[in-house]
Amino acid sequence: MKPATSPFVKFAYLLLLVYASLTQANDSKPAVESDPVKGGTLYANGDASRGILACVACHGAAGNSTITQNPKLAGQHAAYLKKQLYDFQGPNRNNAIMTGIAKALDDSDIRNLAAYLDQQKPAPGAARNKNTVELGKKIYRAGIAEKNVPACAGCHSPNGAGIPAQFARVAGQHQDYTLAQLTNFRTGARMNSAQMTAIGKRLSDEEMQAVADYIAGLK
Repeated sequence: MKPATSPFVKFAYLLLLVYASLTQANDSKPAVESDPVKGGTLYANGDASRGILACVACHGAAGNSTITQNPKLAGQHAAYLKKQLYDFQGPNRNNAIMTGIAKALDDSDIRNLAAYLDQQKPAPGAARNKNTVELGKKIYRAGIAEKNVPACAGCHSPNGAGIPAQFARVAGQHQDYTLAQLTNFRTGARMNSAQMTAIGKRLSDEEMQAVADYIAGLK
């Protein structure tokens, strides 16, 4: 004779079956895909009907900007690019040009642009100021203990490749752009990273310039 099963056990078993079914259904949902080809078209041509300017005008062919105030985007992590475009839509990152463009982009535009740029090959940069590159190297690799400044390499990796979905690729980035962003973090003009805001406030102008020069030469 089989032992009786209590109503509670039966109910608990039923809940487990329902949960397993729902979990399986959720896992089977297809991921939202990106189209780098469409992203490349939008990057090169923009969309005049929606007020979207061609990205290439400021960020260069395939994301390799030749204007030192505008960032190189080639090879940047897709997840990081998406976050920045969404941040430009909101209050945490303001830019006279980018805020307007970002607000005109829909979710698929952002995914496609990020996928396109992630696939592009970044052009190398070079350090300009040999007198400060050693200081920049020291800060990037070891930080400044007495100022509680962590090593940049801890988040952006020793070669500046960054960590996908977490921290930006910085290798080869223009000195002028990197210096401007560090300054913006310090002043609060850019507010989309509490960690970088704290670090920016602890760095002197000379230290910022040194780090920017060193980063430009990373490969």
